[in-house]
Amino acid sequence: MLVFGHAGTPVLVFPTAKGRYSEYEDRGMIGAIGELLHDGTIQVFCVDGIDTESWYNESLPPRERVLRHVAYERYVIEEVLPLMRTRNPIEKLTVTGCGFGAYHAVNFSLRHPDLVDTCIALSGHYDIRPLLDGYFDNDCYYNNPVEYLPRLTDPWFLNLFRTKVRFIIAAGESDIHLESSLQLSRLLDAKHVRHWLDIWGDHTQHDWRWWKMMIRKFLDD
Repeated sequence: MLVFGHAGTPVLVFPTAKGRYSEYEDRGMIGAIGELLHDGTIQVFCVDGIDTESWYNESLPPRERVLRHVAYERYVIEEVLPLMRTRNPIEKLTVTGCGFGAYHAVNFSLRHPDLVDTCIALSGHYDIRPLLDGYFDNDCYYNNPVEYLPRLTDPWFLNLFRTKVRFIIAAGESDIHLESSLQLSRLLDAKHVRHWLDIWGDHTQHDWRWWKMMIRKFLDD
């Protein structure tokens, strides 16, 4: 894990599909929010990804891919978050990601709304079925937002969605995952969950160029 900044609201960053903990810096995202880091508004924690060992590991049976993701989530909860607290005592947490990192951010926020205060999802795709070669079980279901969210009725979750977590969903009008962002917005609307859906014009695409502008806007809001 890489840490940037020394104070401010902690921000946990999930990398894109097959990305690593250094990606956010390598792609210029840290530079794009440098002012917010320097003035103590935020502190950014970039966690490593294991998508090459889980969802995108076609050498493993789908069941094993899912189990590795489940283990990854436990790692984030049991090791990453406690480590973050040793570096930053602020209890509020923002999670974010671009592309498949947005899937991780949204799925984590929906599954653990007690741990998250703001979720910033940029150009995400929220259906993991295409990665499972036709396989599906309960662990797949409960990690697939477009399936479990429509059927979710537990008042504990819904109350936290509606009163605690701030959901920000962004994509470009020419983004390859625009429809997925719109679908997630519709699902949240159906559950009466207020959220910010921000669709960028000017032929905005699925690219770091745009994500740098987006994250600066939303973290500075």
